[in-house]
Amino acid sequence: MKLTVDFRHSMERIKPVHGVNNCPVRLSEEKIPEFEEAGIPFVRTHDSGGAYGRNILIDIPNIFRDFDADPDDPASYDFAFTDVYLRNLVNSGCRIFYRLGITIENLNIIKTYRTAPPADFKKWARICEGVIRHYNEGWAKGFHYGIEYWEIWNEPEIPQMWSGTMEQYFQLYVTTAKHLKKTFPSLKIGGYGSCGFYSVTRKNTSSYFQAFPRWFDAFLLRVRKENAPLDFFSWHLYTSNAAEISAHAKYVAEKLRDAGFSRTENIFGEWNFINPACKGKAVYVSMKEMPGALFVAESLCRLQDSPVDKAMYYDAEPTRTYCGLFYFPSENVTPTYHVFRMFGELYRLGTRIALSGKHPRKFFALAAANAGRGAVLMVNCAQQERKLRLETDCPLRNAEIILLDEAHPGTARRTLRRGNLLHLPKKSVLLLRIPLTREALLPADRATNENTASPQNGNSAGLADPEKRTI
Repeated sequence: MKLTVDFRHSMERIKPVHGVNNCPVRLSEEKIPEFEEAGIPFVRTHDSGGAYGRNILIDIPNIFRDFDADPDDPASYDFAFTDVYLRNLVNSGCRIFYRLGITIENLNIIKTYRTAPPADFKKWARICEGVIRHYNEGWAKGFHYGIEYWEIWNEPEIPQMWSGTMEQYFQLYVTTAKHLKKTFPSLKIGGYGSCGFYSVTRKNTSSYFQAFPRWFDAFLLRVRKENAPLDFFSWHLYTSNAAEISAHAKYVAEKLRDAGFSRTENIFGEWNFINPACKGKAVYVSMKEMPGALFVAESLCRLQDSPVDKAMYYDAEPTRTYCGLFYFPSENVTPTYHVFRMFGELYRLGTRIALSGKHPRKFFALAAANAGRGAVLMVNCAQQERKLRLETDCPLRNAEIILLDEAHPGTARRTLRRGNLLHLPKKSVLLLRIPLTREALLPADRATNENTASPQNGNSAGLADPEKRTI
């Protein structure tokens, strides 16, 4: 097969889809080096630290411990551990996607502690205001982090997260969103971390799953009726089929557009690989190893051509079973982490480059370039080796291959010495680094080097359907 890379044909910016939920809790350190190396763009703070947020992190009940206290009094807040947690992420170059609410209570069948609706929605909104002022305006000996995204609650459709009614959640959202948007008009306020839309793509789902789309429809109607802000809508999906991600992203985009929210960002807030071939704990092992790594690599490529604006993988905290990036208790990184790091190189380059050629099944590719450097990420999900002829307007004599496969789960570095013919091992991910000649540089690179700006602020929605790609 043949793949043509045209470094003179720039496209949109690489989208920040390699965000994660949470991080290792290292309160005696000042950054997360693994996140810095991978260029993790966003970290969503939901379920941070484990059950009940360790009773010290992120959650509103952990920060504002006495609901009867005065939300205008700095002494009513306990920011101590959350300050350190967020500091480490900011020091690592990550932006925060802050979930306002509580951690999931998976043992709700025994008892719940925090899932009930707040006693006073207006007061809860003012408490959220205090949290924002602390982290963005320096209030209560705080910071100026410029945290832009504030998510109101998470998965209110399920009893593990919300023991109130649908109507009560909608009222909480409308009350809080209006208050926060009025107080902080430049910030992005949204929700609601939907459980997802499994019944849209899967047959014979239970009434439990069939209720989720009805929540979405009713939510959009209520927000429109109340003229409440919805700067972003967030949703989740756990699957073994990366194409299902594309289908759900399109579903969300169409629903938002049809309801009059065409400018609302499409945020894929939680996702991971659930291997149907695995049983029990093996499901969580698979997330870390090559099956999970290949799924992540394919998904990151597909997400570039989906309506998703940002995505956050769940999860990156070593103590959680859903963590695919670290082994526990060692906190050594996994093959899945290496995919995030490899994709991070494209994200740092920033500008997506056009690819063309025959598109074989189970093969995916993505390219980027900037300032004299180019890179191509290639994913071979097939059971057999593939030979690929790479056509480019830049010589490959100094190109370098970073290989990830079963034989090299920690990646291996190789020098390309066989012209433009590449051998892709079965079930492998390759990152090809290419030094660019002056003739191959993008026009913007040759002129003003405009593409050196941070790609974190660049969004691209409504791109071509991944099934119609020509790669």
